[in-house]
Amino acid sequence: MFRRTTLETPQAIRRSAMDLLARREHSRTELSRKLRQRGAPPNLADIELDKLEEDGLLSDERFCEAYVHARSQRGYGPVRLREELRQRGVTDRLVESILSDPAYDWAALARHAFDKRFPEGRANDLAERSKQLRFMQYRGFAGFPDD
Repeated sequence: MFRRTTLETPQAIRRSAMDLLARREHSRTELSRKLRQRGAPPNLADIELDKLEEDGLLSDERFCEAYVHARSQRGYGPVRLREELRQRGVTDRLVESILSDPAYDWAALARHAFDKRFPEGRANDLAERSKQLRFMQYRGFAGFPDD
C-alpha cells in the first residue's frame, strides 16, 4: 500500500536529513547511518552532509553539547556519556572538551543521583552497598559521591 521512497537525488537526501535535524540534533555518523538506512547512496549522502556542515545545520559539537546537557540532567555521569557519545561517532577530543567543561559539576550530579535513588544514605550492609555501587557505575559515575 505505502512504499518507502528511496533517496536517489541530492534534494531528497537533503530534505530527509533536514527532517531528521528538525526533530533533534544528530551527530554526522548518526545522520549518515539513518540516510543509508533510508536508501541514500553513501557518496551522495556524504556530499549533502558536507553541505549541511558548511551551512551550519549539522554540527557534532552542538550535538555533543546538547546530548551531554540533556543526559546529565537525567542523572547520567561522564563515564556513561563518554561511551554513548563514542558509539554515536563523536571524536574523543570533542567529548573530553565538553565533559571537562566547568559548567558540569559531576560530584554534585553524582550526589543528586545517589540521594534521589537512596534517600536513606549509604548502607552498612555489604550486599546493599554493592547494590548502591552498581547503581552509580551503571549511571556512569566512578563510585560513591563524596560526603
